[in-house]
Amino acid sequence: MIWLYRILFVPAFVLMFPYYALRMLKRGGYAKDFSHRLGLFPKLSQKNPAKKRLWIQAVSVGEVDAVMPLVKQLEATGQYEIVLTTTTSTGYDLLNKKYKGACSAVGIFPIDFLPFSTKTWNAISPDAIILMEGEVWPEHLHQAKKRGIPAMLINARLSDKSFGRYSKISALARRLFNKFVKICVSNEADLKRFERLGINSQKLILTGNIKFDTPASVISQQQKNDIRAEMGFDEKSFVLLGSSTWSGEEKMLVDTTKLLREKGVDCRLLLVPRHAERRDEIKPVIADLPNCVRTEQKQASPNNIVYLADTTGELRTFTAVANLAFVGKSLFNHDGGQSPIDAAAAGVPVVYGNNMTNFKHICKSLEEANASRRVFTPEQAISTLVELALDENMRQNISKNELVWHKSNAGATEKTITNIKEIL
Repeated sequence: MIWLYRILFVPAFVLMFPYYALRMLKRGGYAKDFSHRLGLFPKLSQKNPAKKRLWIQAVSVGEVDAVMPLVKQLEATGQYEIVLTTTTSTGYDLLNKKYKGACSAVGIFPIDFLPFSTKTWNAISPDAIILMEGEVWPEHLHQAKKRGIPAMLINARLSDKSFGRYSKISALARRLFNKFVKICVSNEADLKRFERLGINSQKLILTGNIKFDTPASVISQQQKNDIRAEMGFDEKSFVLLGSSTWSGEEKMLVDTTKLLREKGVDCRLLLVPRHAERRDEIKPVIADLPNCVRTEQKQASPNNIVYLADTTGELRTFTAVANLAFVGKSLFNHDGGQSPIDAAAAGVPVVYGNNMTNFKHICKSLEEANASRRVFTPEQAISTLVELALDENMRQNISKNELVWHKSNAGATEKTITNIKEIL
């Protein structure tokens, strides 16, 4: 199987390279330590015999953020050296900001091809590897098996698309997933999906979702007021948050803001797009309202109405100052959704569209707890956001339900660490 993968990798890489090269140029930031992708990871020092070296791969910003409690708790034991890698430029930026002191090394995951993977493995020489959620790299897993190094998949999930694809090649999927010594699954529905694929049930452990263990940003009322002042918002203004928005969703939120202001609500809009490089696309959408773009002018003018936070790694802090949030990639032609967990953890009432397929079970659980609102059209999104903005009691009830829901789902990190210790 691995030789077939290696043979097919070359033409597939050649065909896909223009697309990924264009995307990297558009998003920017990929030049920094690009050599890591080619296997030129700095060789680590001799291992401390009293510690086990864990190589954890967290693909992007969401996973990098989510793994923080896990990394901190493992480091606190004094028994592990953590090497943390990521794939995206935004993820790497966050690694350098938040993890350098908490890890033995941080870097970029290599291209999953024999020479690059081998070089990185030789440089890191881990005692175990850990992948997150849906990441399954054949060459990476082959290197682990060849070297007798245990591999573990944590926070594992199978989206509708992934499950559909793997079902068509179930024999190959079984061979691939069975290379993990343990698969820590985030929810019961996905556990059943792994079982339906024929994955060895002894490898499957239901641990829950570690994203519930990432603490909400706890800031004082004075800090909230200071952040709002930086945005040009009054401390008593109603702040509507567009959380990880995608194309089309910003226009819907601008329309909502205008409607609320017409109704006498001092509504201010805080936009945090999923991809900061979309700023030039968003600027015309917000042009007819007083606005400020964070990377151009951090301090907004007084009485600003729209603040475009085109940065990475600040969403959790911005969420804490909001009164109501819309979670993106969930309306129009977008599918998959972005995580509603941060908003719920902060007790900020959350609204999202119907296309939350990557968070299907989380959203279902939220709705059963009366801790969120699902909408099916942009028009319904506007009417729901307006309704919630005008009804403080309704928002307070949702907020209370969110906090209870979030607390009841915590604890996955501890269970995951127990399983990591067992494989070593």
